[in-house]
Amino acid sequence: MNSIFYQGNQVISGDFKGERTTSDGSVILLEKIERKTRCILRYCNRLFDRRKQCLVKYSMYTLLKYRVYTVLLGYEDCNDVEHLKDDPALGQIFGGRLPSQPTLSRFENSVGRSEIWSLSEQMIEEYITTLKDREEVIIDVDSTDDKTHGSQEFSLFNGFYDHTIYNQLFFHDGQTGQIILPVLRPGNVHTSKWAVNILERMIDKIREVYPQIRIKVRADAGYSSPEVYTMLRKKKVDYCIGIPSNRNLRRKIELTHEEVYNDYYLKGEKHIEMTDFDYKASSWCSSEKVVAKIESTGKGLDTRFVVTNLEGTAKDIYYDFYVKRGDASENRIKEVKNMCFSDRLSDHRFWANYLRLFISSISFNLGLRIRQGIQETDHEKAHNWQVSSIRTYLLKVAATVKITKTRVHYRFSKSFVHQKLLEELLFR
Repeated sequence: MNSIFYQGNQVISGDFKGERTTSDGSVILLEKIERKTRCILRYCNRLFDRRKQCLVKYSMYTLLKYRVYTVLLGYEDCNDVEHLKDDPALGQIFGGRLPSQPTLSRFENSVGRSEIWSLSEQMIEEYITTLKDREEVIIDVDSTDDKTHGSQEFSLFNGFYDHTIYNQLFFHDGQTGQIILPVLRPGNVHTSKWAVNILERMIDKIREVYPQIRIKVRADAGYSSPEVYTMLRKKKVDYCIGIPSNRNLRRKIELTHEEVYNDYYLKGEKHIEMTDFDYKASSWCSSEKVVAKIESTGKGLDTRFVVTNLEGTAKDIYYDFYVKRGDASENRIKEVKNMCFSDRLSDHRFWANYLRLFISSISFNLGLRIRQGIQETDHEKAHNWQVSSIRTYLLKVAATVKITKTRVHYRFSKSFVHQKLLEELLFR
């Protein structure tokens, strides 16, 4: 036992002779959820194993599950598993042998277009299973840039973002936040690339199972196009989509804009005016209802336009429906990007990086299942935890692992702050 420093009359000392301890004790919660839902196993069944089976040490299921668990536990890259090779909890969960970084890299690079397509079908099907007893669903469509810093395939310069990027497209459930589908695109594509075709297929698959369910679509101005409106009208889908400002739209609100400008903006006062009108661009097949917001912020004048077929007042449509996509979609993209590391697409092959995006998305949805479990408890302060809070306060907990012939026993600290919450999740 070696001395480290003195604190008053006490010697602070330490050694490395303690019991085998893990900092990821709550991995057993992830394993419990997976054993109950078999969600990761269903994704794994969509992958084709091309390896010689006589030489296989780790199943595809083990490799996929290991990557999903470690991402949710905060290990963002394959290289991080080098720090986990002696972890008693992960070692016990995965049968005593943990895959190495080269093994995981070979796994990521083993997938191709057909597997990605199949994983996409599976993720949509997984989402549809959650729609039982739902009368309506809201599909939020949005994209984000993923800056790249290497020579990844299809990593290209995008003039809007002024950087070399991958362009990620996400479809979220606007009520639960669940990722319905992630899409990886080359860096130089337009924001709306592939969105119409994917959305149409998604709507068809939902209606095959729930033909009477009401579907609403929300998106920002990057997805405003005649093709989108035509498809959504044809499918009898409600929509609320932003539209870029132009001279003709501004002419429609000229009087209201002038009133706000003279009565509030010039005085530095805050004020909002809402109005709606019918509008038809030259490329549109029919006229559309447009909602306009003219806001004096006290520092400037902000004008926004939204195309919609929803009934109701302009204020209700804009504030009670459209702006809620900020939390339901934009914040969830930040969550999967910054907390589940969907921006760590550093493999060279495009399809390998596409798989990484899926791994991050599956991890996010697994974290969402934990959040939904928390919301069923009385621990109200934890109801709105994001993935980072779930990881910090619930998953990253120290535990000793004692293994006997008939039992594997995890012992957590009595001083663990959220022990009652973890106990409810583990033992109910």
